[in-house]
Amino acid sequence: MLRIGLTGGIASGKSLVGRMFTDLGAHVLDADEIAHDLLQPGEAVYEEVVESFGSGILNADNTVNRARLAEIAFDKRKPRIYELNRIVHPSVIERQEQWMEEIRRRQPDAIVMLEAALLLEAGLRKRFDGIIVVTCTPQQRIDRWAERFQIDPDTARAEVTRRMMAQAPDEAKIQAADYVVDNSGTPEQTRMQVEKLYENLLARVKARSA
Repeated sequence: MLRIGLTGGIASGKSLVGRMFTDLGAHVLDADEIAHDLLQPGEAVYEEVVESFGSGILNADNTVNRARLAEIAFDKRKPRIYELNRIVHPSVIERQEQWMEEIRRRQPDAIVMLEAALLLEAGLRKRFDGIIVVTCTPQQRIDRWAERFQIDPDTARAEVTRRMMAQAPDEAKIQAADYVVDNSGTPEQTRMQVEKLYENLLARVKARSA
């Protein structure tokens, strides 16, 4: 089995690239989806996050208001993203390891990917056989964020800037990468890169089992 980390800065297009790899046959898991599950009422992570960040992050039905939690975590005056990651990341890692092991038992020659924005920042590099970093231009991040959340460009720029403060710059991510997907062009251009890269990964898997 080949374990690949898929990462990139905010609004770089990680999810788009992840879906393309899924279409080709890779097993892709989004760390955000794991975190979302862990923040459901009844989960130990949920209890610890509410205890640390207060009941003000909860909706009327006691579910976590993720936008409110993000606002606190990425507050420029007193960011608490590292505190949040300290609570959530260990359980995310445990879940993704279980997921990968289940796939390995069923399909020993599988290509599995974890999509995670803070993969490198969390010190997970050594857990993977390779790292893919997705990049795009700074303006594209802003435009995509504005389109995704239907907000004006100035608001999008402020939010992207705020969240990028918790992430390593693209230059550092690229330096740590084994592969880079440039998502600044058309979706077709991105797909061509992904298809070529997938062939490379398949060749690595075959070489291992030869």
